[in-house]
Amino acid sequence: MVKKIKYSSLAIASAAFSFTACKLPAVVEKAENKNTPASYNNAQDSTNSAKVKWKEYFTDPYLNALIDSALQNNQELNITLQEIAVTRNEIQARKGEYLPFVGVKAGAGVDKKARYTPQGALEKNVEIAPGKETPEPLGDFLIGAYATWEIDIWNKLHNATKAAINRYVATVEGRNFVITNLIGEIANSYYELLALDNQMDIIKQNIDIQTNALEIVKLQKEATRTTELAVKKFEAEVLKTKSLQFDIQQQIVETENRINFLLGRYPQPIPRNSQSFTTLLPAAVHEGLPSQLLANRPDIRKAEQELVAAKLDIKIAKAQFYPSLGISAGIGYQAFNPSYLFRTPESILYSLAGDLMAPLVNRNAIKASYYNASAKQVQAAYNYERTILNAYVEVANQLAKIKNLEKSYDLKSKQVQALTQSIDISNDLFKSARADYMEVLMTQRDALESKFELIETKKQQMNAMVNIYKALGGGWN
Repeated sequence: MVKKIKYSSLAIASAAFSFTACKLPAVVEKAENKNTPASYNNAQDSTNSAKVKWKEYFTDPYLNALIDSALQNNQELNITLQEIAVTRNEIQARKGEYLPFVGVKAGAGVDKKARYTPQGALEKNVEIAPGKETPEPLGDFLIGAYATWEIDIWNKLHNATKAAINRYVATVEGRNFVITNLIGEIANSYYELLALDNQMDIIKQNIDIQTNALEIVKLQKEATRTTELAVKKFEAEVLKTKSLQFDIQQQIVETENRINFLLGRYPQPIPRNSQSFTTLLPAAVHEGLPSQLLANRPDIRKAEQELVAAKLDIKIAKAQFYPSLGISAGIGYQAFNPSYLFRTPESILYSLAGDLMAPLVNRNAIKASYYNASAKQVQAAYNYERTILNAYVEVANQLAKIKNLEKSYDLKSKQVQALTQSIDISNDLFKSARADYMEVLMTQRDALESKFELIETKKQQMNAMVNIYKALGGGWN
């Protein structure tokens, strides 16, 4: 029967390195204060559009169908879901570290000692039973269970689990941020597609107008009231406008394919209703209070969780300087012959050992880990502070843009109306020889450009509506 109880103490606690915790850097304290302005432009309305579901915020059924499909099939989003699974598994791994490790083992072997050695001579003279000497070679058969356990006296392992949980939550918030951006990108691309369709319609209308003007110029030439130069100028203008169709068509193809890519599918036509684009009105936006960004913006929540995890990493690194207590134990059966293996109590063995270990000399690696954890904590604090600042600036910019675009659109509408009327006026003046052909051409060109600009402004209005919703943190919930 083998019985063994072993207690070992290596580098006792009194010899351990004493490490004093340093004060949190000022940037970390500042980031945790979450100092944000009290309002946007002194507005105190706490109603926030970020709370509105995306299916209610966007009322176009074609757009909603595209978003719904993207949330199911977008590759980037699906990749993020796998990152969440990885961090969730990391929690299980960290939890397992502060629980006892228990296993079973079995083994068999044979050992022949040299006769003229102390151990060989002793084995030769040992009788295992009356008239029976130790067999040669000597077998070794073992079956048993063993356990090891590190006692988490400094909460090092528990803090590692907490940090893993915070990083898991951070990846969930990262997924939410991907969802917010994905919805915004699809909506912006969809409105760009509607704008391109309307620009294509304007080009076709302008081609008809210019073709009619060309016929008038030809009649004027036949009546010797103008020259061949005027005819060629009008022909060139018609050809130039026709060529624009293909530029717009290429942009339509690329925009459709961008949407298809976001939906995780190969190129195909995008169903849409372009007829009502010019009459679309941006949704009413309620910006709420800046402090609500801390709860609504997934990127801020992600940065906050990463900061908390970084603080825990410092505690983990600091605990490396302190003694660690480990316990190991084993129990089982061992014999040189399988027939003796389960003879009790002769073949029973068990062991119990406790180890107390602490770093005493050459702690450079531990110091480096601690300094790295401290630097990463400051880095996380700066990132958290920057994310909040960026969110506020984004909202402020989009609020100003919405107001300015509204005023710009009203003025451009009046400009388009005036230039559209001027086309008929210039044609009439040209027919009565009171205006030359260049005035007609410039009027038509200005009208086309103003209509393009009006469509572009409308698109920017719709994009601003999408971007403020994204900036406020809407879409993911």
